[in-house]
Amino acid sequence: MVDRTLSPSSLHDFSTWEPVLRLLRDGSTREATASSPLRVTGRIGLHGWSLPLRRRALPSGRTAPAADTRAETEAVERVRDALADAGLDDISFTTKITPTGEAAIRLLARSPAVESGLGPHPGALLLVEGAVPQPWRCLPEPVPGAVAAASADPALLERTLRERLPDAIGASETEMAAAEARLGVALPEELKALYRVTRSLWEDWGDDHEAPARECAAVGCELFPLDGLYIADASSRHCSWTFAAKEAVVTPPDAAVQGLVGSPGWIVFGDNGGGDRLAVDLTPAPRGHIGQIIMIGHEENIGAALVADSLTDLVTGRLGDPRGGAREDRPPAVAHVNVRSLPSIEAAAHPGLEVLSIGVWDAEPLSLAPVVGLPRLRTLAAYPGTLTDPLEIAGLTALEYLEVGPEEWRVLLDAGAVPRGLSAAAVKVHGDEDVVPVGAVVNELLALWGRPQIIRTLLRGDLGPVP
Repeated sequence: MVDRTLSPSSLHDFSTWEPVLRLLRDGSTREATASSPLRVTGRIGLHGWSLPLRRRALPSGRTAPAADTRAETEAVERVRDALADAGLDDISFTTKITPTGEAAIRLLARSPAVESGLGPHPGALLLVEGAVPQPWRCLPEPVPGAVAAASADPALLERTLRERLPDAIGASETEMAAAEARLGVALPEELKALYRVTRSLWEDWGDDHEAPARECAAVGCELFPLDGLYIADASSRHCSWTFAAKEAVVTPPDAAVQGLVGSPGWIVFGDNGGGDRLAVDLTPAPRGHIGQIIMIGHEENIGAALVADSLTDLVTGRLGDPRGGAREDRPPAVAHVNVRSLPSIEAAAHPGLEVLSIGVWDAEPLSLAPVVGLPRLRTLAAYPGTLTDPLEIAGLTALEYLEVGPEEWRVLLDAGAVPRGLSAAAVKVHGDEDVVPVGAVVNELLALWGRPQIIRTLLRGDLGPVP
């Protein structure tokens, strides 16, 4: 990784970083020595920062007084202003400070082909432009014979809501037709019945500040206006490759809701008040109904939960049973081998395995031989030092995502054995790993696919001796 310089800006002026460097020197848990200069790694972004500072212990539940954090905030804001001027979201750095105050700081500007990671280290590398993980490519399976629930009753739904919301202003047929044209799908009759009663526009409520609460109680959720309806397909559920590649789409035969990331048949119309979205499901699983109401959790990357068999049931308070599908007898598509889960690679291996994650391991390193040649194994994530022979990875011919440690990547790179079928990859770091060698591995991998590399800039300056 060759040092380069971005276009001149205050971000590459040593004085911009000087307050941060002084904080790091003064707040470090150890002092620099002639034989061992202080080395510190961190990250600063527009939406947060990570600096290894020694902080005063506080009683449980107490936050640090503003005076304690003012110097840190002011120092960071100086860098963040420079980031904004340079058009960057965040930047990682590593610095070396001698006892006499000589300081060298190496800035690593994130490539557009690299996702944000935890702390200063890079996240997933996007080796193929526009590629998405396999679960995000899955479409709903057809369910022949699927029908609406017997409880679906647009007339009862409309009548009930008019009794509860006698003064509400409903949407016109023209407004609903415009929503259908925008979404590219016909609105179900129950959803049309709901919006004929209320179009849920703030301007319709005027000074009636209680109207939103009455509507929420009447409908059973915070209703979106027609122009707020959207299709919750896979693209609407963003997730980084690091996590998304470790998911799997599984729909048991007795499930009510398909275990998808998203569907062109999930029409989101409301919120439960906590960030979870409610949708009409037009692509149910075998035990579901067309038009059932599902909840898409904001803390999950995949799947949805059944709420009611119909919108009529939601409004009238007849909520459905979970019917999420029982566990199947076949082995899981996602396997975890670590000190608390599966005890071996052999225990994880089967033809349907899609994701293999090897975590913290306190025994001898593991051989990948039991999973070599598995037709559906698309993701391997292995904690550094857990593999007997990284070159066995070459036998995993279906991989689209690989996450291993810097040393494992080095073995693959030096042998010319990096799987070229990968769409994304990540360098798994252990503990306080130096970002420089990690960045070098990242850039070598990006170069193999001709992707934009991390730009590294070296700045030098003098902080003077510790006062």
